[in-house]
Amino acid sequence: MSTLNLLNNRTWNPFSEMDNFNNQINQLFFGDRAVAGRVESDRTGDWVPLVDVVEANNEYLIKAELPEIGKKDITVKVEDGILTISGERKAETVSDETKFHRVERSYGKFVRTFRVPKNADAEKVAAEFRDGVLRVALPKLEEAKPKSIEVAVA
Repeated sequence: MSTLNLLNNRTWNPFSEMDNFNNQINQLFFGDRAVAGRVESDRTGDWVPLVDVVEANNEYLIKAELPEIGKKDITVKVEDGILTISGERKAETVSDETKFHRVERSYGKFVRTFRVPKNADAEKVAAEFRDGVLRVALPKLEEAKPKSIEVAVA
């Protein structure tokens, strides 16, 4: 019997370990906004753009990598507490003179959805697309911002 099988009398699964680590990180950063250890996000479509979700004192910022996509091919909307980013990266046209030796990039439609946190102002969402990166800012509600109170010491 191998040493790995002796630990807890089961076989070690590296993918399970990575999933557990991911769940712990999500819980650390997203707390109550994580559902069963997963950030409330949905990915559908032909491919999935990479996304960073950042929380600052005054806003949430979602940054999506969307290289070689035109601004007119991207849609951002907030509806019923759900932020949706969708679009399409069109495949390069192939001609008789073109011969691809390798194609690793993904093409087609994509959809990413995120639940808007309760302390975010969905009415004031702002989006900016520059240098192949979409930045979607969700400002926090005024009462949700942390406040500093100075205490006088006698």
